[in-house]
Amino acid sequence: MPRPDKVTDVAELTENFRTSNAAVLTEYRGLTVSQITQLRHNLGTTTQYTVVKNTLSKIAVRDAGLAELEEMLSGPSAIAFVKGDAVEAAKSLRDFAKANPFLVIKGGVVDGKLVTAAELSKIADLESREVLLAKVAGAANAALAKAAAMFQAPLAQVARLAEALRAQVAENAPPPAAVAEAPAAVAQVVEAPAPDVAEVVEAPEAVDAEVPAAESALTATAETTAAAAPDVTDAPEPTDVTDAPEATDAPEATDLTDAPEATDAPAPDSE
Repeated sequence: MPRPDKVTDVAELTENFRTSNAAVLTEYRGLTVSQITQLRHNLGTTTQYTVVKNTLSKIAVRDAGLAELEEMLSGPSAIAFVKGDAVEAAKSLRDFAKANPFLVIKGGVVDGKLVTAAELSKIADLESREVLLAKVAGAANAALAKAAAMFQAPLAQVARLAEALRAQVAENAPPPAAVAEAPAAVAQVVEAPAPDVAEVVEAPEAVDAEVPAAESALTATAETTAAAAPDVTDAPEPTDVTDAPEATDAPEATDLTDAPEATDAPAPDSE
């Protein structure tokens, strides 16, 4: 009958195989206790490095459905159960194995798939999960920014076109004062009452009645002007003719009697 403590150890190993992101089988022959402690420190808190017994470990891998790992369980074995990033754990194991050749990496399982030591070395060459996520996020942000710029370009063009149209309309619009006065003028024209037809018909009679009055006013104005004109008798007397300088004696005209008599023209002969 199995011992209870061994049953507990197998159950714990089985649970670790099932719940871990990766499990890496190693051989620690020749490593000191201090070196194993340093390796655990390098792996961090997300990886549990456990020295195991091969018999119990084989039972555990069978119970976890990973029977392919049984052939790797030979010699002094220790298993790194990775709960965090498998790439970071593979890097730590690879770097420590380079510094301490006694550590031998046999293989393992990553995300339920069996991997060899060479494949684990390739995984160690990959970038960590955080770096990959950062790159993916950066690429996604760049794509989103580019898409946003493409979507905003038509909107910006429409906005610029609307602004140009608004400026053109503002330049062609009449001044505010003229626009304000135009409705007032229209309102005055609309509100102005139309003249009564009877008053329009009676207008000629009013004109005929006003004509004699205008003539009387003109007669009165003429009389008033005549009364206000100065009297002719009050005008200054003309200067006496005798006081004027005597005129120079003009040469006497030649007497016509002294002119030579015209010679009698001979009478034509009548034959």
